[in-house]
Amino acid sequence: MRKRNLLLLAGGIILIPVLGLAWWLLSPLIINQTVAEDFPRAANAVIPPDMTMAEVETAMAAMESADQPMLTEAMPAAGPIAIAIAAGNFRDADSFHRGRGTATIYRNADGSHILRFEDFRVTNGPDLRVLLAQAPDPQSRQELHAADYVHLAMLKGNIGSQNYPLPPEVDPAAQGGSVIIYCQPFQVIFSVAPLAPVN
Repeated sequence: MRKRNLLLLAGGIILIPVLGLAWWLLSPLIINQTVAEDFPRAANAVIPPDMTMAEVETAMAAMESADQPMLTEAMPAAGPIAIAIAAGNFRDADSFHRGRGTATIYRNADGSHILRFEDFRVTNGPDLRVLLAQAPDPQSRQELHAADYVHLAMLKGNIGSQNYPLPPEVDPAAQGGSVIIYCQPFQVIFSVAPLAPVN
């Protein structure tokens, strides 16, 4: 009887992490995560020298919710706007890993860059990442790893519009051949958006 109880206890100790791992791996296949981010308010603003883009974004959101007019001396409304410099459509990686929507890189008024997804949908999976690759349209992980690429962030959601700021050291003209949705644990490409310059 005691041996049986020990076996049940050992089985329970082993089963709990196995079930947890199985849920982490399989739940994305049945659960979608939707994101609905607006285009950043501060992208078209002239950023005062004593403020960061994040501070301007916060201030503009606060003013919007308070329904008060913006102070022009704090955040001038006139000035250059965010300009699309490269864009492409997501394609399926294979018959199971599917993606659609657009990826666009914008140059903001302050010279920074942001990657935006619109009308976006991709097959969900565990630990999906957003990569910016030099390869124009990698077909496999071997092609991706042979090219230079930058890890931007974890994917915020497999459905919906979302924004990813590019690090200042990333030059989209040199490193922006394609946007990749990539499953880190299994090293599988889920979707690719080959980028082309926007005229």
